Amino acid sequence: QVQLVESGGGLVQTGGALRLSCAASGSSLSGYGVAWFRQSPGKEREFVAALRAQSGYPHYEDSVKGRFTISRDNAKNMVYLQMNSLEPADTAIYYCAAGRPIASSARTSAAYYYWGQGTQVTVSS
Repeated sequence: QVQLVESGGGLVQTGGALRLSCAASGSSLSGYGVAWFRQSPGKEREFVAALRAQSGYPHYEDSVKGRFTISRDNAKNMVYLQMNSLEPADTAIYYCAAGRPIASSARTSAAYYYWGQGTQVTVSS
């Protein structure tokens, strides 16, 4: 079992930056793929970014490419999401997830079986 706890959300103005953190406990994250998803009111949960366990190559949703960076520190059992040039459309609850997705499912929420409780990110215009 892996427990995930996100932190780092908050209120920021358009163009600002935030760094989300996800702390894992219960088991090492080193053998798991990790990802960030987000959900806005009235919308489906959507993929943001992922890093598979076997490959350091990141995957990003198109709207965040060049602005967001996912990273992991296996020694600290942590996952991060650096978010720059934030836009009001980025406002959502952000969730950290861990699982063992194959390459074709890295962007799919069903491929991840451990989830955090979420952290709110609000970008004001």
